[in-house]
Amino acid sequence: MKKEKSKHTILILGASGFLGNALYKELCPYFRTFGTYRIPKREFEKNQHFFQYDVEEDDVYEILQAVKPTIIISALRGDFSAQVIAHAHIVEYIKTYKSKLIFLSSANVFDAYSKYPSYENDKTLSNSIYGHFKIKIENALLRLPKKHVAIIRLPMVFGAQSPRIQEIKYFFKEKEPIEVFPNLIMNVSTDSKITQQIHYIINRNKSGIFHLGSNDLVHHDDFIKDIITALQIKTPLLKQVFTTNDDRYLAVLPKENSLPKHLQFTSKDVLSELEV
Repeated sequence: MKKEKSKHTILILGASGFLGNALYKELCPYFRTFGTYRIPKREFEKNQHFFQYDVEEDDVYEILQAVKPTIIISALRGDFSAQVIAHAHIVEYIKTYKSKLIFLSSANVFDAYSKYPSYENDKTLSNSIYGHFKIKIENALLRLPKKHVAIIRLPMVFGAQSPRIQEIKYFFKEKEPIEVFPNLIMNVSTDSKITQQIHYIINRNKSGIFHLGSNDLVHHDDFIKDIITALQIKTPLLKQVFTTNDDRYLAVLPKENSLPKHLQFTSKDVLSELEV
């Protein structure tokens, strides 16, 4: 049976990246889906639904005008100040065309609060440049009418092709130490879990702030060791990194905007996706 395409037109900014590309593959069968890529690559150049876009060089408004998306998903990477300007242009587009933005943010918007996990309505405060930058964009988006924005705060994201897993494999191959943080308590996710959750948010026309991580918390060192076991890596070199003497939380848990049970998961579910 042929899948019915939705009335939505979706533009994924950063559709050539790890998460952006996973989202493109998830949404493409159901919606008119377009994406952007920065570095020329044959698979993107051949795809007429892909536009070359460099956040530092190009004006995002031109692509928005060409595609006329009803939903924009921002999975952009690159220069922070250029991204802030791009999102200011996206905000103007949303005000004019009444479309919606799904913004991929990060647990780092809470990295100054290290003593407990963070929930959707907690005040953001960051000690990192990356966290500050995400907060700046979040604050601009929170001034829009709520129905036009979904802010997706992500924990550490893994997946078979994820940069984090590739890095572990690379360090092992090169006989370099894999860094683990024994005092860091976090929650986790995978690309496939996040894409299913965002698909649901689009289908149900949900808006607001979402914390899309595992329901349980794990220590970074324990979880990385479990991944190494799942990847069947024998005798890896591990380097323990202590940033503080106390346990430090970097976890985003849902309280107000929980998704249905079938879209919730644990850290063990994440590990089972990575097993060889």
